[in-house]
Amino acid sequence: MLDKNQLNNYLSTLKVKEGTILSLDKCDTLFENRLIDKLEAKHLLKKGIKQLTKMQDKLYADNRYSVLIVLQAMDAAGKDGAIKHVMSGFNPQGVKVTSFKAPSVEEKDHDYFWRHYKALPGRGEIGIFNRSHYENVLVTRVHPEFIMGENIPGITTVKDIDESFWRNRFEQINRFEKNLYENGTRILKFFLHLSKEEQKVRFLERIDNPTKNWKLSAADAKERKLWDKYQRAYAEMISATSKEYAPWYILPADDKPLTRICIATAIHSEFKKLNLKYPELSEEDRQKLLQAKKELLSE
Repeated sequence: MLDKNQLNNYLSTLKVKEGTILSLDKCDTLFENRLIDKLEAKHLLKKGIKQLTKMQDKLYADNRYSVLIVLQAMDAAGKDGAIKHVMSGFNPQGVKVTSFKAPSVEEKDHDYFWRHYKALPGRGEIGIFNRSHYENVLVTRVHPEFIMGENIPGITTVKDIDESFWRNRFEQINRFEKNLYENGTRILKFFLHLSKEEQKVRFLERIDNPTKNWKLSAADAKERKLWDKYQRAYAEMISATSKEYAPWYILPADDKPLTRICIATAIHSEFKKLNLKYPELSEEDRQKLLQAKKELLSE
C-alpha cells in the first residue's frame, strides 16, 4: 500500500519551482513504474475524498480563506473526470465550478480578467476553473488573431502582438493571482499533461462510442494539428507563472486514477497549511446554548 509520505514526496516532484525554465517533452505523461494499481487507487481516492469533505466543512466554518483550483490541459486530458471524481465529496453549497468557453461580446468589452473575477469563490468557498484566465496566453498565443477582437489600445494588427506583449500578460496574471493570495485566496493550478498518443486513443474512443460523440468536435481534431505550438505555449506560460503563492503542478495525465489522487492530495495539503478551526463561542453564547438545551429537554 502506498503511504501518505510516499505520495506527498512524489507530488513534490511534480510541483514546478519558481524560476524553472520548462520543457514539456522532458516531463512524464505516465506515472513511472506505476506506483499503485487501479483497485488501490480507487481505495485511496475514496479515503482522500472523505478527508477533503471534513476540511471543506472547516473551511466554510472558519470563513477566512477561499480556495481556487485551476485545471488546464489539452483536449481529452481528463479535466471533467477529475472534477467529477475528486470533488464528489464536497458540499455543492460551498463549491462553484466554472467552465470558460470563448468570450462573449459583453466579456470582450471588458479586460480579460473581468469574467474570472465574477466567478471567484467567496470566503469559506471553493472555486474550480475548468479552463481559466490562462486561455488568454494559450489559445490566443496559438491564434493571436483572436486578440484583435479585444480592441486593446495600441494593438492595430497581429504584428503588434510580439514577445513583449506576452511577457506583459504573464506579469498581469502574476499580479492578479498575488492580489488574490494576499486577500485570502489560496490558488492551486494543475496542468494535466497528456501524451499525443494517448489523446489519439481517447479521441478515437469518443468517435467510436455514440454516448461520447458529444465530447469531440471537428474543431478539437483540427487543434490537434497545432500540438507542438500548444506545448510550447504551455511550457512558457507555466515557466512564467508558477509562483510560491500560486504553484503549478504538472500531472502525468495518461493515468487517470493516479492523476486524481495527486489532485486530491495537493488540495488536502493546502487545506492543512491553513490551520483551519471551528469558531469558538464566547462564554456568554455558550451559556445561551445550554439554556436553550435545558428548555428543549423540558418540553
